[in-house]
This record gives sequence, C-alpha cells and structure tokens, in this order.
Amino acid sequence: MQQWVAEVAYDSASGPKRVTESYYMPAVEDVRAAIAKKGGYPLSIRPHERSPLERLLARSTWWQVQLLRGVQFRSTSTSPGVALWRIIQAETNPMRQNILAPAREALARGLGAIDALKALRIFDHGTIAILAASERANKLQDGIPHAIHSITQKKKNARAIMGTMTWLIFDVFSIVSSLYAGKPMILGWFRDNPPTNPEELEKYTRVVNNLELTWDVLIGTAFAMGGFIAWTIFSFWINRGKTDWPTAKIVRKIPLIGGYLRDLGFSDSMMAAARMLRGLVPIGDTLKQSSEATSVPEVSDYWMKAATELERGVMLGAALDCEPLTRSERLELASLSDLSQVATVLESIAEMRAAAAKTKHTLIVWIAFGLTGVYLALAFGSAIYGLTVMNMSLDSMMGGLTEGVI
Repeated sequence: MQQWVAEVAYDSASGPKRVTESYYMPAVEDVRAAIAKKGGYPLSIRPHERSPLERLLARSTWWQVQLLRGVQFRSTSTSPGVALWRIIQAETNPMRQNILAPAREALARGLGAIDALKALRIFDHGTIAILAASERANKLQDGIPHAIHSITQKKKNARAIMGTMTWLIFDVFSIVSSLYAGKPMILGWFRDNPPTNPEELEKYTRVVNNLELTWDVLIGTAFAMGGFIAWTIFSFWINRGKTDWPTAKIVRKIPLIGGYLRDLGFSDSMMAAARMLRGLVPIGDTLKQSSEATSVPEVSDYWMKAATELERGVMLGAALDCEPLTRSERLELASLSDLSQVATVLESIAEMRAAAAKTKHTLIVWIAFGLTGVYLALAFGSAIYGLTVMNMSLDSMMGGLTEGVI
C-alpha cells in the first residue's frame, strides 16, 4: 500500500477538465481502475514523494507526539479513526496537509486508525506495535501514553548516543584536520633537510616513510569511518518506517550493535504481545501481529515460526521455546501450563530485554570512547614520533655546522 498522485481528465459541459487527485492503493493498476470507475481518464500516475523539509517534520519526535496526543484527546468522545479524520480535516497548514494525505486516503477507503497511521510511514515498528496491540484489545486510548513514552525514551537514547558521537567526532576531526593540513608541510621539510651522513640518511628515510604511511592510514581510517557513520545515520533517517534495507543489514552484522537492535526488537514485540493477550486477542492473531512489531528480521521470524508451530498443534509454551531466545527465557516459556501466565512471562522477558539493551547501549558508548582514545593516542604518538625525526635532521645539521667551525 502506498500513496499515488494522479492527473485525471474528466468530461464536463465546458470541455475536458484536468484535476490532480491522490489515491492510497497497492499498485498503479488499482489506481487506474478507481479512476475509470469514477469516469475519468488517467493522464499520469506517480508515487507520492515528500520534500526534504516535509520528511524532516514528519520524522520529528515533536510531530509524532503531537499527532498521537491529538488522537488521544479526541478519542474520549468518538472512535480513534474519526478522531484522526477530524485532525486531518482541521489541519490548515499545506505542508502538514501533504504529510497527512496518506492517512486521509486510507481513512477514506474505510481502513482503520492503525492502517492510517502506518500509511504515514513516520512511526517506527515498536510504536506501531504498541498502538496496534492496544487497538486489538479495544484500548487504543490507553495505549497512546505508552507509545508516547516509547517515542520519548528512544529519543533520549538517540540523543545520548548522538551527543557522545558528536563530541568524539569533534575530537577526531580536530586531530585529523591538523594531520591533513600539516602533513605536506612537515613531510616536505623532512625531505628537504635530510642528514648528510649516509648511515643516518638511510635510517632517516625509513623513518620518514613510516611516518607518512602512519599518517595516511590514520587519515584514511578517519575519512572512511566518518563517511560510514554519516551514511548510516542518513540511511536510517530516510528509511524510517521500512522493514529492511541494505544499510540495516550491514549494521546488524556488527556484533554488539546487532545484539542491541535484537534486544530492542524483542522488548517491543513481547510487550505488544503481552498487551494483546491481556486484551483477550486470539493467540494466533497475537503472534502474527507481534511479527510486524519489529524491523529486525530475526525477531520477526521467531514470531512467525511460533505461529506456524502453533497451527500444527504444538503447545504454546513449546511453540515459543525456540531460538534466538536465551536458555533462561526458553526454560521460562517451556514451563508454561496456563494461558493466563503467558502475558506475565512475556512482560518479564520484555523487561529483561530492555535492561539488556540499556546495558549494551552503555557498553557501545564506552567502547566508542575507548576506540577514540586509541586513535587519539596513535595520532599524538605519531606527532611525537615526528619530533624525533626532526631532531635527527637538526642533529645532523648542527653536526655539519660544528665540523665547519672546527
């Protein structure tokens, strides 16, 4: 499902009339069929694209929280779908109207509030999972505060990481810019003032070459890491709301970061599953809905595998007892004998996974500090090493002057 923008021609008493319309449908063929049903003639159909400014506003935490609070406030006297529709109809800002257009089209086609929020593609899978679980339990209004808390908490975590990375990047940038700017001048001076002694000259040349190689490696590593970090941040921002993409696959292969994302995925999806079970949502629907609550394929596959095993007649505890859960988590699930205990166990696992993710988050920050410290030590060490080379050249020059005086 996605939004399409179509230019359509209609017959009128005054002649052909061209209008621009938007549709929220699976494919272009569906759009053509809808236009033909209305008696129009499609001139062009293209996917809806937001401007960079619209993307920035739509993906901001402030915008997401304000939208959810508006739905929560209006849901006290009407359904969430109607509440969202009224928010869209009351919006007068053209930019926000364009952002909300996919949700308007979804609601106009008779879809629910969650489908409309998904159509916006501004919320992450964890937030959508909380909202969807609350809606399935007929408690969407109660679930919105939890979704807002999840959004703000993730924003705090992201802000902490970004603050740390900004400080470290500033330190590395200061050193790298100094090396990059001073390298030609310093190495040029070294090569213009070599020792005159043949034995010292050979050693001097080897040392200068090693110094140049060290600086090249440090500068190249800094540029490569800086480019990778910048591309990763941009890719995650621009692809927010998608299930999977190449950059995410690369990031998940990094051991500690992959485990951190997996813990977050299990925490969000298991908390959503527990909420649905407490709302008396059927277990089969709960498992399938939980698989959509995360963007980590490994976690999604776990829920789908459990759903498949359950359909085969396997007991719920045995169906949930599979990898990639830890041994303690699997033992806790395998011992289930009452369906009423499932929600409690899932909430317990979700809390443990959230704690594990917090620990990994702290460890990532400290490792980043450590690696930056190693890099800075190498940079300062190479600078000190450069001073020894300068001393070799100066000693040779002073020796030559002394011999000339004698």
